[in-house]
Amino acid sequence: MPTPTDFSDADALNAWLRLSLTPGVGPVTARRLLQALGSPAAIFDAAPHVLRDWVGPSVVQALGQTPPEWAATLTRTRRWLDTPSPAPRDIVTWDDPDYPAPLRQLHDAPVLLYLTGQRQRLAQPGVAIVGSRQCTAQGKALAREFALGLSQAGWQVLSGLAIGIDGAAHEASLREPGGTLAVIATGPDIVYPHRHRALAHQIAEHGAIVSEFPPGTPSQPLQFPRRNRLIAGLATGVLVVEANLPSGSLITAQLAADLGRDVFAVPGPLRVPQYRGCHHLIKQGAQLVEEVTDILQTLGGHPGGTSLPPPPAAAPEAPSPLPWVETSPQTDAILQALTPAPQDLDALSASTQLSAAELQAQLLCLELSGQVLRLPGGWFQRTARL
Repeated sequence: MPTPTDFSDADALNAWLRLSLTPGVGPVTARRLLQALGSPAAIFDAAPHVLRDWVGPSVVQALGQTPPEWAATLTRTRRWLDTPSPAPRDIVTWDDPDYPAPLRQLHDAPVLLYLTGQRQRLAQPGVAIVGSRQCTAQGKALAREFALGLSQAGWQVLSGLAIGIDGAAHEASLREPGGTLAVIATGPDIVYPHRHRALAHQIAEHGAIVSEFPPGTPSQPLQFPRRNRLIAGLATGVLVVEANLPSGSLITAQLAADLGRDVFAVPGPLRVPQYRGCHHLIKQGAQLVEEVTDILQTLGGHPGGTSLPPPPAAAPEAPSPLPWVETSPQTDAILQALTPAPQDLDALSASTQLSAAELQAQLLCLELSGQVLRLPGGWFQRTARL
């Protein structure tokens, strides 16, 4: 059975970081190479003709070069790991036995997770609570109520450490039996927003904070959809409390539904902007919930007796388009690159010359607008209406 990587070994850290930072090597390609060759060190030791059995010429060339930001990232990561901290700091690799099993269902699951806090939190079943940053006082109170009830029933509460609904959910569940886990869109050494610095320290000491971004990564808009997919992947169910259109919470909910997770939404007054997203989800099939027991009955009560559903075997239908999509050179490039035949993330990245982060974010928007269909196995296709 594999054992956790010892990152006190400088060579191990060097190889894993280099693999994760190599241009053209996204999560899908990295996992393909790891499955074929066994370890990052073996990948970089492999002869070019061996690598060409698994990747194209441009990736073979990139693997033979040092990524531009590798040295600086290595220094920051080593400093982050070695700096004394009240909460443990670690990196969980794709082949680590503690890598969250639910997250492996994501076609583009990251090969590295930067963890601050308790490792066992990665295996604890949880319910994500997400919603608006500009929430009402009632919405914040509802988030606390649901988070408290779920955590007292043994469910870990997951969220994204944002202000508003996220922060309220973390605070209410922090010291309850289920506890809380935060998934962030920055490096593990950066707290965003800054006003949640104290809350982040408490979560790290009593729960866990997870990021797929290496130390030193600042907050960037395109990173939040990537964070949202991790929240959806880790969760058994997703509860949306107050969400407008557009909303990152709807991205999380759609991704959760695509993975076969339960999606719940709290209804609210008509024509109140903070509830437009929740009403949209309910019309699309999300379960309307009014109290914690509604969720617990669906999930089977205490998390000890539940298991994650498998992802859908058949291709999902294109979602009903949301009333918000703006075209851009990036979205135009993606739509032009999508031929009638389905393509995977790496092929699209090569044809559009977009970074993995930007490509994933734009694909999510196109998917939710109904212009692109996500197929099982991480493939994408233009919808027939185009």
